[in-house]
Amino acid sequence: MNISDPISDMLTRVRNASSAVHPTVEMPHSKIKSEVARILKREGYIADYATEGEAAKRTLKLYLKYTTEEDPIIQGLKRISKPGLRQYVNAAEIPRVLGGLGTAILSTSNGLLTDKEARQKHTGGEVLCHIW
Repeated sequence: MNISDPISDMLTRVRNASSAVHPTVEMPHSKIKSEVARILKREGYIADYATEGEAAKRTLKLYLKYTTEEDPIIQGLKRISKPGLRQYVNAAEIPRVLGGLGTAILSTSNGLLTDKEARQKHTGGEVLCHIW
């Protein structure tokens, strides 16, 4: 299947799996999805992630986190920069998600960074998504 926006596909799969209280979610692997998963794990939104399969048929598996009442840790995901309308910001315009309670993921010249890391490095870039 040909996907025109793989990051939106990833976010939609995670959103749907967490609302259905699934323990894991699988998707086709790519480097950028793996980097987004790395940031999600480091920020505490997912328990873990793993790459499975052969080189041509690799999949990315995310292990989702829930509270003791089975509420998802990820309350919301929103794709900001889309293929038809890219959203770029400089270092002074980096958005704060929910007043700093959420996380924005940016694609910068230094790789994928969270909004806090991009502010510390004084680096702007393309705002990929918001997570809270």
